[in-house]
Amino acid sequence: MTELKNSPIEDFDWEAYENGETFGAKSREELTRTYDESLNTVKDKDVIEGTIISLNKREAVVNIGYKSDGIIPMNEFRYNPDIKVGDTVEVFIENQEDKKGQLILSHRKARAARSWDRINAALENDEIITGYIKCRTKGGMIVDVFGIEAFLPGSQIDVKPIRDYDMFVGKNMEFKVVKINEEYKNVVVSHKALIEAEIEQQKREIISKLEKGQVLEGTVKNITSYGVFIDLGGVDGLIHITDLSWGRVSHPSEVVELDQKLNVVILDFDNEKKRIALGLKQLHPHPWDALNPDLKVGDHVKGRVVVMADYGAFLEVAPGVEGLIHVSEMSWSQHLRSAQDFMKVGDEVEAVVLTLDREDRKMSLGIKQLKNDPWENIDTKYPIGSRHTAKVRNFTNFGVFVEIEEGVDGLIHISDLSWTKKIKHPSEFTQIGADIDVEVLAIDKDNRRLSLGHKQLEENPWEVFETVFTVGSVHEGTVVEMLEKGAVIALPYGVEGFATPKHLVKEDGTTAKVDEKLDFKVIEFNKDSKRIILSHSRIFEDEARAEKNAERKARRQPKKEAEPVAAAPAIEKTTLGDLEALAALKEKLSK
Repeated sequence: MTELKNSPIEDFDWEAYENGETFGAKSREELTRTYDESLNTVKDKDVIEGTIISLNKREAVVNIGYKSDGIIPMNEFRYNPDIKVGDTVEVFIENQEDKKGQLILSHRKARAARSWDRINAALENDEIITGYIKCRTKGGMIVDVFGIEAFLPGSQIDVKPIRDYDMFVGKNMEFKVVKINEEYKNVVVSHKALIEAEIEQQKREIISKLEKGQVLEGTVKNITSYGVFIDLGGVDGLIHITDLSWGRVSHPSEVVELDQKLNVVILDFDNEKKRIALGLKQLHPHPWDALNPDLKVGDHVKGRVVVMADYGAFLEVAPGVEGLIHVSEMSWSQHLRSAQDFMKVGDEVEAVVLTLDREDRKMSLGIKQLKNDPWENIDTKYPIGSRHTAKVRNFTNFGVFVEIEEGVDGLIHISDLSWTKKIKHPSEFTQIGADIDVEVLAIDKDNRRLSLGHKQLEENPWEVFETVFTVGSVHEGTVVEMLEKGAVIALPYGVEGFATPKHLVKEDGTTAKVDEKLDFKVIEFNKDSKRIILSHSRIFEDEARAEKNAERKARRQPKKEAEPVAAAPAIEKTTLGDLEALAALKEKLSK
């Protein structure tokens, strides 16, 4: 058995041992120094890494290799609900030791301190990052990325339109940084960008397998005013509104609804632009092919007005089969009118087939043919000399267009409006929409026109005027209008005469003015052209000439004491009231 030898420690401090200490003063200092050196050297406001050593609902305990552990509230880890004991996290040292001797850490501030470097690096390297969707905001969502609030536009959440934003709140999603504004510290992220590359690849694969005429099943993804977008399983196609139905469609929502599954046919596609044109109506036979084969020109059809235009109306006589009723086929009247005067959208209308082209799928219809053409028996219904009441429809410079009944039009020439009045424009005599009595003067059946007269309803007063306004007779008149070549003179019984400027000179040398009443002598009367030429100056000129002639005769003849000088004949001045014919005429005109 080996003998153990123990040698005493030469510098053993027996005094310290007696006092209960197991080491000397020097050993204590070395041990303290060694312990301090074994801990991390930390400073306030530093960002370092730590390890989570315990978790509960309220806080996490983090070991950073310091003499004490730090506490971090769990709400700072809300963006990462999967955090667990043993995970390494970044911490910001707010205080090495508070009043209670506790190490105060912050994970949020640590993330914020390094977040902008990470954000910029993620943008530069096209890196995928994870963020926590905090809440909704106008136009999108607010996302917590590295402790920074970034904006996620609604259009960048997914490739599909999002109708419920709230379903994303509180979730973690992967994003790509798409835009950074350093000046305003704004960050824009996108989740859509992550899946677009994958979708593009899917699109290329799907489009490469497409063929025109191929029938696929799709889901209604979006409805617009011009068409419907269909999800074909990773790639979208468009059904234009004109390819939804063979009939008229005001809005695509009349035919389909969101999320509806339906079969569509591929009409065309573009490999470059990834556009796919789809059709729905092409899966059904064309309505024209199912149209009654016995339908022919002259048959009567019934339908609903689906479209109105100024030039006509489209009548749907069967689903997808339309015919045009031109406005000229709506009435026998020749007046230009709008189709809206006869019908409106939604009206149920009966019509006659005028033309039918099954190859071009066109049909023209008419409704006036349901009534008899009023010009077929025009000679017997409106013979020459017959009198009727018409409606004024339009004016021209040369006359008035009137309508006796629908489809029967006529013209009253301006010269046939009045026997006595000189009418410059028909609007001086009547107005549009007014009733006017007419007499048929002539019939033009080929051009569907009647020549009508209004003045012919009364006797021609110029037969009487010829006996009253004889050349040389004097009548009182009023100047009613001054013209460049003379003046219009109003004479009794509504007749008018004309005087040239030289015949308007009065005895004192002045010229007659408007509204001035004077005596006028008739110097010309023309019954056929209804013209009376007057002169005021001729009255005193003729008197002066008669006096001179009398003096000249008196000088030539010897004076006879027994014979008195004969007086000059007085100028005749007629009085209309004294004439029986004019009295009767006056009574008629007054009526």
